[in-house]
Amino acid sequence: MSEKKMTFETSMTRLEEIVAELESGDLPVEQSIQCFEEGLKLLNHCSEVLQKAEQKVTLLTGEEDEPLVSPEKEEK
Repeated sequence: MSEKKMTFETSMTRLEEIVAELESGDLPVEQSIQCFEEGLKLLNHCSEVLQKAEQKVTLLTGEEDEPLVSPEKEEK
C-alpha cells in the first residue's frame, strides 16, 4: 500500500512496528537499512498529515485560537 493511501493511524502503527524491529537488533544490516528507509517515508507522511491538520485548525480558529464562526445560539 502506498504511503499516500495510508491513514495517519496505519502509518503510525507500522512506524511503531519498524522501531520495535530495529530496537530488537535481530535484523541483518541490509534489512535494517530497508526498515529505516521505510520508517523515514512513513515519518514524512505522518508529518505532512499533521501539518495539514494544524493548518486547518489554524484556519478554523484564527490567530487567537478563538473560533472564527460562532455557534448559532439556540432558540428558546
